[in-house]
Amino acid sequence: MAPATQFEVAQPPNDAISALVFAPDSSHRLLASSWDKNVYLYEVAADGSEEATLIKTYEHRAPVLDVCFGANKDEAFTAGLDHLVKRIDLTTGEQTILSKHNEPVRCVVYSPEHSILISASWDNTLHIHNTAASATPDTAPLTIQLPGKPHALAASPSKVVVAMTARLVHIYDLPTIAAALASSSTSPISPWQQRESSLKFLTRAVSCMPNDAGYATSSIEGRVAVEWFEDTAESQARKYAFKCHRQVAPDEDGGGDIVYPVNALAFHPVFGTFASGGGDGTVALWDAEAKRRMRQYQKFPDSVAALAFSNDGKFLAIGVCPGFETGMEDYTGEGRTKVFIRELSETEAKGKGSK
Repeated sequence: MAPATQFEVAQPPNDAISALVFAPDSSHRLLASSWDKNVYLYEVAADGSEEATLIKTYEHRAPVLDVCFGANKDEAFTAGLDHLVKRIDLTTGEQTILSKHNEPVRCVVYSPEHSILISASWDNTLHIHNTAASATPDTAPLTIQLPGKPHALAASPSKVVVAMTARLVHIYDLPTIAAALASSSTSPISPWQQRESSLKFLTRAVSCMPNDAGYATSSIEGRVAVEWFEDTAESQARKYAFKCHRQVAPDEDGGGDIVYPVNALAFHPVFGTFASGGGDGTVALWDAEAKRRMRQYQKFPDSVAALAFSNDGKFLAIGVCPGFETGMEDYTGEGRTKVFIRELSETEAKGKGSK
């Protein structure tokens, strides 16, 4: 069995990383979006030589807050501080504007099952875009009004989860959204479920289980919550939250815990375990079913800002840059932003089952 290895990407973004994502049909293709107004496309070596080559950069007019792949490894979508949702042809570099929000666009997520792109903006709306080949580019997106400002967005095969301010969580049913798009319905789309976050503080990240059963959220206050979609008393009784990404403060500082934000979550596509990344510069692997930490990796030089597993679960990409929690007035990630790629051993992310 091959042991785990880890290496640093040679040409990382010049400023803070906002998102990392692997291609749906290639475990060697990685995109990174950055506050330096660029999206970076990398190819991870397939020969085991422990390197990732920068293939191309795609310049935007403003910082890019999120990126996702589309239907294949040659299509990507971005969310920008310039209020725009864009499609990028990764082969030609051509960028097409899909829609414009009234405020910066915080997140984009693509549903391969329904050929739908969903963007979430600080103007308190979701835009639903039909990206199927039959859709005409000038078709206006469906708009869903939100009761709060969205901070995190994730999709499972049948659901999309939106985490907002004031601990609001809305879950939408993707087949319902797809039917509304197909019928060009003008009636408002209601959430499938409305929940209050299990976490008392602002949600920083959300990630859905690959088996479509539920999701995890994380907060700025060093906690993660795991919940299931099924709205039965039994299923809801299974939800739980736990503390993580904390360090013991020195006695001279009064002791207690130093609490860090949990900036990133990613579920393993094969085993259903998940990784969390925090402001303490660490990444931990968790078994959601057994409610236990499986391992914690060595400390990185700065805050962990983004995580992504490859579609086969072989690689874990880790974006590292100074966190805003450092209190620096003139924030910059320049020169300190790094991307690490860990090649996992065969059983490294496999859950151990409950004790």
